Amino acid sequence: MKYVLVTGGVVSGLGKGVTASSIGLILKACGLRVTSIKIDPYLNTDAGTMSPFEHGEVYVLDDGGEVDLDLGNYERFLDIKLTRDNNITTGKIYQASSVIDRERKGDYLGKTVQVVPHITDAIQEWIERVAAIPVDGKEGPPDVCVIELGGTIGMSEKYFLTCGSISSLPAIVGLKQALLLAGDIESMPFIEALGQFSYRVGAGNFCLIHVSLVPVLSVVGEQKTKPTQHSVRGLRSMGLMPNILACRSTTVLDENVMEKLSRFCHVPAENIITLYDVSNIWRVPLLLRDQKAHEAILKVLNLLGVAQKQPALGEWTSRAKLCDMLNEPVRIAMVGKYTGLSDSYLSVLKALLHASVACHRKLFIDWVPASDLEDATAEENPDGYKAAWSFLRGADAVLVPGGFGDRGVEGKIIAANYARQNKIPYLGICLGMQIAVIEFARSVLGMQDANSTEFDPYTQNPCVIFMPENKGSSSETNCFVNCDHIRYGDKSFIDERHRHRYEVNPDMVEQLENSGLCFTGKDESGQRMEIVELRNHPYFIGVQFHPEFKSRPGKPSALFLGLIAAACGQLDALLKKGTTKVYGLSNGTSPHRYGNTIKPVNGSFDGIYSNGNGLHA
Repeated sequence: MKYVLVTGGVVSGLGKGVTASSIGLILKACGLRVTSIKIDPYLNTDAGTMSPFEHGEVYVLDDGGEVDLDLGNYERFLDIKLTRDNNITTGKIYQASSVIDRERKGDYLGKTVQVVPHITDAIQEWIERVAAIPVDGKEGPPDVCVIELGGTIGMSEKYFLTCGSISSLPAIVGLKQALLLAGDIESMPFIEALGQFSYRVGAGNFCLIHVSLVPVLSVVGEQKTKPTQHSVRGLRSMGLMPNILACRSTTVLDENVMEKLSRFCHVPAENIITLYDVSNIWRVPLLLRDQKAHEAILKVLNLLGVAQKQPALGEWTSRAKLCDMLNEPVRIAMVGKYTGLSDSYLSVLKALLHASVACHRKLFIDWVPASDLEDATAEENPDGYKAAWSFLRGADAVLVPGGFGDRGVEGKIIAANYARQNKIPYLGICLGMQIAVIEFARSVLGMQDANSTEFDPYTQNPCVIFMPENKGSSSETNCFVNCDHIRYGDKSFIDERHRHRYEVNPDMVEQLENSGLCFTGKDESGQRMEIVELRNHPYFIGVQFHPEFKSRPGKPSALFLGLIAAACGQLDALLKKGTTKVYGLSNGTSPHRYGNTIKPVNGSFDGIYSNGNGLHA
């Protein structure tokens, strides 16, 4: 087994996850089987209870695991199916690896249980065990495991922003110095474990790629190497020696800058890669390929004679070029609760992008805070109310994603009502489906107090109820479908990922269907409503599951493809032929910065253009 460790330094948000995903892709394109592991040093056992404002969306895997959003990047880039064990946290190491339980049972034979060696050994054992699990549907272990270590190593963001340069850092000692080098204190056991691991598996089986920042000071326009030098020094002081430097910068590194980094960081110049700003996220693997990053990695891992010399990225290259050439717009109003942070809906954005590229349309997202559509906002914040309605009325389609809590629920119901009455294509996901059912019951059946028991436990018309046998995230199988507006090929049942506790009340289904709301997707028992559809509408669909988690570049989700096709008048052709018409293309797109260092207002995010309400941070 070969291991590639990706670390980050200087500041957070450099695009370490995209870099790790791109590395995995080019290695896979060289004919190797690749798996991925993400290490998140926080104490939570998983991401399930975290606020989207803290870490972005919670990504759900096939086994129901609730994990960091970076695992979504791995799955999309590599087209693999990971497990919950591919996301390691401090909480899991202490709890799931049973270090504490083993101590209570006396398994350590009376020894003092310490971070070193007991916790560090548990980390290494976890990595080796999970790395051997096949994730591509084939038998046998993968060839390479790409490991991303969350957090930063080296100068912290706080010191970098306040001090401006390494030379002005105050002299600090003890714990403060250790924290400056390690970044976050909870990262230190993982750094120690990975240092031991690299020594144990041997130099020819371990490659460390360090992603760092080379800023350009606007005053002098010079690329500064000191932050990266300091970051690498911190990395080396903790027992990790970088083989390759991946330097984030706005432009290509100057030759003298690369020589300077090579000299002071002890990394060969040919192993220094520039990750400069590109037009869309799919160009990052091509950036690595063009700088022969794959050759550097294969050389370190002694795989030059085993893997293909040139990555097979023909289809990927065509898709990246197509994304840049798109000109004809499609506008989607995203009506949600967490519109202030686009990462909260990252997989939804990616699924929309996959579908829009398949339909040859340039995607524009109009972020609509759901509560801004409510009447109360008209008095409290007239400008916000006016802007929200302007975006909603100007959209080609409306999407209401999943969410929890009652804030903004009435605004989402208003958005569903607007889309239904005005024949605007609508897709509701999870809560978005429940919202559509509640709105229909209120407007068509006259049940003015219709609601979910999540928001009103005492409603007389509970359209959505708590289903106690559903414990949250899962991968439901055998959802039988018979839809008018979407096609799943020849399949009569589908397998999708779920994350919910409340579902449509089975006792109200007959009454709703008699009034025209069709439940065209159900589970095997017929008691769980999975898909709802209005057949006298161009495209009005709600789904209890999360189709965004299984959308892939080149293989868009059928539901998102249907929404985009309906929004740009291609749905009939799509349903008849199973393909979309290819339209004339034109050049031109805005610059894209693929980390979360910079998000331009009214600019693009991974080929997605937005009104700037969604801040990527």
